[in-house]
Amino acid sequence: MIVRDLTPVIKNNLDKGKVIVLIGPRQVGKTTLVNSLLRDIPFLFLDGDDAVVSDTLANANTETLKNIIANYKYVFIDEVQRIPNIGLKLKIIVDQIKNVHVIVSGSSAFDINHVTQEPLTGRKFEYRLYPISWSEFESNVGFIKAQQQLELRLLYGMYPDVINNFGNEYEILKNLVSSYLFKDVLSLAGIRKSEVLEKILQALAFQVGSEVSYNEIAQLVGVDKNTVNNYIDLLEKAFVIFRLNSFSKNLRNEIKANRKIYFYDNGVRNMLIGNFNSLEFRQDKGAIWENFLVSERLKKLSYTQSLSKPYFWRTTQQQEIDYVETNADAVSAFEFKWSSNKKTKLPKSFQDAYQPSFLVISKENFREFLK
Repeated sequence: MIVRDLTPVIKNNLDKGKVIVLIGPRQVGKTTLVNSLLRDIPFLFLDGDDAVVSDTLANANTETLKNIIANYKYVFIDEVQRIPNIGLKLKIIVDQIKNVHVIVSGSSAFDINHVTQEPLTGRKFEYRLYPISWSEFESNVGFIKAQQQLELRLLYGMYPDVINNFGNEYEILKNLVSSYLFKDVLSLAGIRKSEVLEKILQALAFQVGSEVSYNEIAQLVGVDKNTVNNYIDLLEKAFVIFRLNSFSKNLRNEIKANRKIYFYDNGVRNMLIGNFNSLEFRQDKGAIWENFLVSERLKKLSYTQSLSKPYFWRTTQQQEIDYVETNADAVSAFEFKWSSNKKTKLPKSFQDAYQPSFLVISKENFREFLK
């Protein structure tokens, strides 16, 4: 089993009298992580997907909750977003039932925040779990094996089942995309037209690394701009994609309102466009590399609870920087190149305005960017 970077963080806060809220996509290992944390401790497991569990908890009062929990000191509720009014029930447990420690998990940021946000104000620690990070992968398999599998990971991604089923990556990903993207996400929003979702996702997959125009996607798919915006918002809350905004501060010609969109996992992106050809035959090698680096960096920032903010930068004169990070007054700039053979310099206007640190990230030195 791959040890997750969040394990010691959550373990340190397990007994501090607050609800541990663990969110992230389906099949990234949330249940496995919690089970490993509580492996040597008796705990009560409640599955929010079970109708009896959901109905019982939704209608439970304080005494009923005490009877359900009984003598257990630890309670794990999975797929918590399925349970109506669960936020209020968790508040009762925290406030009224002493010495009970609760962990909840779920796969929809929208639903979990909706049911827990207000009732659990000041009563929770919230963490996000993503597909396996490069740091976790390398720590598990070792430096040499990780390097040997770099192209595999760029093509098939970092979902645990994909990594653990060598040779069957395609079938695992196909099932993941069809069951998660085209069933769970659609049911989450009560959407019936899967073809619209699929077309929008494919359009986004082909535009990785480029600025995304909602108007262009709307025209391509044959829907209005608001529909595109709503679907993208839904996909972000379901942990399929994430947005990277443009950085602007000092210069008049900086692009201020645009965004790039990346996938949390390369394998999902490549499945959507139906292309797992080797990198040497790919026209989109740069996009694959960029999506991998940005998504992996996001995992690092999240797991280390960094205050750094991620952006990209471009001007109306088409000067651009792949990735920019700010932390307080410090600015760091990064360019992504599969090979470090070509010399790359920062645009002079950016250098003069922000005095940033600068690094070109290639396959030769990417570990220092991700570990």
